[in-house]
Amino acid sequence: MKPSNPNAEPPVSAPDYGRSLRGLGFNLLVRDVPRAVKFATDVLGATAFYANDRFAAMKLNGSDFMFHHDNTYKDNELHGIVQGAEARGIGVELRVYGSDPDLAEANARAGGWTVLAGSIDKPHGLRECMIIDDEGYVWIPSVHLS
Repeated sequence: MKPSNPNAEPPVSAPDYGRSLRGLGFNLLVRDVPRAVKFATDVLGATAFYANDRFAAMKLNGSDFMFHHDNTYKDNELHGIVQGAEARGIGVELRVYGSDPDLAEANARAGGWTVLAGSIDKPHGLRECMIIDDEGYVWIPSVHLS
């Protein structure tokens, strides 16, 4: 999905969206929001609830997460930590349960993203692969083994 018109109004207000969030969610700081949305939609099967060049509200397997451009975090405590960092996701695994790893791996290869580990059945009962996005975040789509 291409980001929506940067001048378009979000479908709900920021406070209403914030009050709708439940469970575990995460925000990822990225340099290129449209590219991050492309990765999430093309490789992981996520959908964009709302997206522009600076922010995207995403849904994946019933969960919410967000991409924020660095400049949206100018007044946030994390800004100084990530400023100038080459890879953001070192040491973090973003696990996407119920997401076909074989399909995600094929989509990642077709889109030019890095497949760190191809799809394999693991002893902990999951078939999974490891894909690195443009910011260095490691995504692990997986499904339960029969």
